[in-house]
Amino acid sequence: MQMQLRRIGHAMTRRSFLGSALLLAAPVVVGGHATAAILNRDRRDLAFENLHTGEQLNIVYFSYRQYVPEALRQINWVLRDVRTGESAPIDPRLLDLLFRLRLAVAASSNFQVISGYRSPKTNALLASRSEGVALKSLHTQGKAIDIRVPGISLRQLRDAAKSLKAGGVGYYSQSNFVHVDIGRVRFW
Repeated sequence: MQMQLRRIGHAMTRRSFLGSALLLAAPVVVGGHATAAILNRDRRDLAFENLHTGEQLNIVYFSYRQYVPEALRQINWVLRDVRTGESAPIDPRLLDLLFRLRLAVAASSNFQVISGYRSPKTNALLASRSEGVALKSLHTQGKAIDIRVPGISLRQLRDAAKSLKAGGVGYYSQSNFVHVDIGRVRFW
Protein backbone atom coordinates (compact mmCIF):
# COMPACT_ATOMS: atom_id res chain seq x y z
CA MET A 1 0.00 0.00 0.00
CA GLN A 2 1.53 3.23 -1.09
CA MET A 3 1.00 6.40 0.87
CA GLN A 4 2.94 9.53 0.22
CA LEU A 5 2.83 12.75 2.13
CA ARG A 6 5.16 15.47 0.96
CA ARG A 7 6.17 18.55 2.92
CA ILE A 8 4.27 17.40 5.98
CA GLY A 9 6.73 14.84 7.29
CA HIS A 10 4.47 11.98 8.37
CA ALA A 11 5.66 8.48 7.61
CA MET A 12 3.54 5.38 7.84
CA THR A 13 4.78 1.82 8.05
CA ARG A 14 2.71 -1.21 7.13
CA ARG A 15 2.41 -2.02 10.84
CA SER A 16 1.18 1.47 11.80
CA PHE A 17 -1.15 1.47 8.81
CA LEU A 18 -2.73 -1.84 9.80
CA GLY A 19 -2.79 -0.85 13.44
CA SER A 20 -4.57 2.41 12.65
CA ALA A 21 -7.32 0.79 10.59
CA LEU A 22 -9.74 0.29 13.48
CA LEU A 23 -12.95 1.96 12.35
CA LEU A 24 -15.48 -0.28 10.63
CA ALA A 25 -17.75 1.40 8.12
CA ALA A 26 -20.51 0.01 5.96
CA PRO A 27 -20.52 1.07 2.32
CA VAL A 28 -21.96 4.55 1.96
CA VAL A 29 -24.59 5.16 -0.69
CA VAL A 30 -24.62 8.78 -1.84
CA GLY A 31 -26.80 8.73 -4.92
CA GLY A 32 -26.89 6.77 -8.16
CA HIS A 33 -27.30 3.05 -8.62
CA ALA A 34 -23.64 2.45 -9.45
CA THR A 35 -22.51 4.05 -6.21
CA ALA A 36 -22.76 0.91 -4.08
CA ALA A 37 -20.56 -1.06 -6.51
CA ILE A 38 -17.98 1.73 -6.70
CA LEU A 39 -17.88 2.22 -2.96
CA ASN A 40 -17.66 -1.51 -2.23
CA ARG A 41 -14.12 -1.53 -3.60
CA ASP A 42 -11.57 -2.75 -1.11
CA ARG A 43 -9.31 0.24 -1.70
CA ARG A 44 -10.09 3.91 -2.25
CA ASP A 45 -7.41 6.52 -2.73
CA LEU A 46 -7.23 10.23 -3.38
CA ALA A 47 -4.54 12.72 -4.22
CA PHE A 48 -4.60 16.37 -3.18
CA GLU A 49 -2.50 19.45 -3.76
CA ASN A 50 -3.23 22.35 -1.43
CA LEU A 51 -2.63 25.39 -3.63
CA HIS A 52 -2.09 27.68 -0.62
CA THR A 53 0.54 25.60 1.18
CA GLY A 54 2.06 23.56 -1.65
CA GLU A 55 1.46 20.36 0.31
CA GLN A 56 0.65 17.25 -1.67
CA LEU A 57 -0.94 14.10 -0.37
CA ASN A 58 -1.49 10.83 -2.20
CA ILE A 59 -3.17 8.40 0.17
CA VAL A 60 -5.34 5.32 0.56
CA TYR A 61 -8.13 6.48 2.88
CA PHE A 62 -10.27 3.34 2.77
CA SER A 63 -8.91 -0.18 2.82
CA TYR A 64 -10.24 -3.62 3.71
CA ARG A 65 -13.80 -2.28 4.23
CA GLN A 66 -12.64 0.36 6.70
CA TYR A 67 -11.80 4.02 6.71
CA VAL A 68 -8.16 4.40 7.73
CA PRO A 69 -7.98 6.73 10.76
CA GLU A 70 -4.40 7.89 10.14
CA ALA A 71 -5.21 8.64 6.51
CA LEU A 72 -8.28 10.64 7.55
CA ARG A 73 -6.13 12.59 10.02
CA GLN A 74 -3.64 13.44 7.27
CA ILE A 75 -6.43 14.51 4.91
CA ASN A 76 -7.90 16.72 7.65
CA TRP A 77 -4.51 18.43 7.97
CA VAL A 78 -3.96 19.02 4.24
CA LEU A 79 -7.53 20.38 3.88
CA ARG A 80 -7.24 22.64 6.94
CA ASP A 81 -8.18 26.32 7.10
CA VAL A 82 -4.97 27.93 5.85
CA ARG A 83 -5.87 31.31 7.33
CA THR A 84 -6.17 30.09 10.93
CA GLY A 85 -4.29 26.79 10.79
CA GLU A 86 -7.30 25.00 12.28
CA SER A 87 -8.16 21.54 11.05
CA ALA A 88 -11.40 19.65 11.55
CA PRO A 89 -12.76 16.28 10.49
CA ILE A 90 -13.58 16.05 6.81
CA ASP A 91 -16.72 13.97 6.35
CA PRO A 92 -15.76 10.61 4.78
CA ARG A 93 -18.84 10.92 2.55
CA LEU A 94 -17.17 13.94 0.91
CA LEU A 95 -14.08 11.83 0.30
CA ASP A 96 -16.24 9.12 -1.24
CA LEU A 97 -17.86 11.74 -3.48
CA LEU A 98 -14.40 12.90 -4.59
CA PHE A 99 -13.39 9.30 -5.25
CA ARG A 100 -16.46 8.81 -7.45
CA LEU A 101 -15.77 12.13 -9.19
CA ARG A 102 -12.16 11.14 -9.87
CA LEU A 103 -13.40 7.94 -11.51
CA ALA A 104 -16.08 9.80 -13.48
CA VAL A 105 -13.55 12.14 -15.11
CA ALA A 106 -10.78 9.53 -15.27
CA ALA A 107 -8.46 11.96 -13.47
CA SER A 108 -4.86 10.92 -13.09
CA SER A 109 -3.87 14.26 -11.50
CA ASN A 110 -4.29 15.56 -7.97
CA PHE A 111 -7.35 17.46 -6.90
CA GLN A 112 -6.05 21.00 -6.61
CA VAL A 113 -7.66 22.39 -3.46
CA ILE A 114 -8.70 26.02 -3.33
CA SER A 115 -10.70 25.65 -0.11
CA GLY A 116 -11.42 22.67 2.12
CA TYR A 117 -12.34 23.15 5.77
CA ARG A 118 -13.05 26.74 6.83
CA SER A 119 -13.26 27.85 10.43
CA PRO A 120 -16.37 29.86 11.31
CA LYS A 121 -14.10 32.91 11.74
CA THR A 122 -12.64 32.57 8.24
CA ASN A 123 -16.05 31.88 6.73
CA ALA A 124 -17.50 35.00 8.35
CA LEU A 125 -14.60 37.06 7.00
CA LEU A 126 -15.06 35.69 3.47
CA ALA A 127 -18.85 36.15 3.63
CA SER A 128 -18.35 39.81 4.58
CA ARG A 129 -16.26 40.28 1.42
CA SER A 130 -18.32 38.30 -1.07
CA GLU A 131 -21.96 37.53 -1.71
CA GLY A 132 -20.87 34.13 -3.05
CA VAL A 133 -19.95 32.80 0.41
CA ALA A 134 -22.80 31.28 2.41
CA LEU A 135 -23.04 32.33 6.06
CA LYS A 136 -23.72 28.70 7.03
CA SER A 137 -21.28 27.17 4.57
CA LEU A 138 -20.81 23.41 4.52
CA HIS A 139 -17.07 24.15 4.43
CA THR A 140 -17.34 24.90 8.18
CA GLN A 141 -18.63 21.34 8.74
CA GLY A 142 -16.02 19.56 6.61
CA LYS A 143 -18.69 18.73 4.03
CA ALA A 144 -17.58 20.91 1.09
CA ILE A 145 -14.51 21.51 -1.02
CA ASP A 146 -13.54 23.86 -3.88
CA ILE A 147 -11.37 22.10 -6.47
CA ARG A 148 -10.03 21.85 -9.96
CA VAL A 149 -8.13 19.08 -11.76
CA PRO A 150 -5.25 19.72 -14.15
CA GLY A 151 -6.12 18.45 -17.62
CA ILE A 152 -9.87 18.38 -16.92
CA SER A 153 -11.95 21.37 -17.99
CA LEU A 154 -14.05 23.05 -15.32
CA ARG A 155 -17.16 22.32 -17.38
CA GLN A 156 -16.31 18.63 -17.57
CA LEU A 157 -15.64 18.54 -13.83
CA ARG A 158 -18.90 20.39 -13.11
CA ASP A 159 -20.94 18.15 -15.42
CA ALA A 160 -19.47 14.99 -13.92
CA ALA A 161 -20.20 16.24 -10.38
CA LYS A 162 -23.77 17.13 -11.37
CA SER A 163 -24.30 13.68 -12.91
CA LEU A 164 -23.47 12.04 -9.58
CA LYS A 165 -26.44 13.80 -7.93
CA ALA A 166 -24.71 13.50 -4.57
CA GLY A 167 -24.92 17.08 -3.28
CA GLY A 168 -24.36 20.66 -4.27
CA VAL A 169 -22.28 21.67 -7.27
CA GLY A 170 -21.19 25.26 -7.84
CA TYR A 171 -19.48 26.41 -11.03
CA TYR A 172 -17.10 29.36 -10.61
CA SER A 173 -15.50 29.84 -14.03
CA GLN A 174 -14.14 33.32 -13.21
CA SER A 175 -12.37 32.00 -10.11
CA ASN A 176 -11.36 28.74 -11.85
CA PHE A 177 -12.88 26.15 -9.53
CA VAL A 178 -15.84 23.88 -8.94
CA HIS A 179 -17.48 23.59 -5.53
CA VAL A 180 -18.81 20.18 -4.45
CA ASP A 181 -20.53 19.32 -1.21
CA ILE A 182 -22.61 16.56 0.36
CA GLY A 183 -25.57 18.74 1.22
CA ARG A 184 -28.86 18.57 -0.65
CA VAL A 185 -28.69 18.19 -4.42
CA ARG A 186 -28.61 21.64 -6.06
CA PHE A 187 -26.65 23.42 -8.77
CA TRP A 188 -25.51 27.00 -9.33
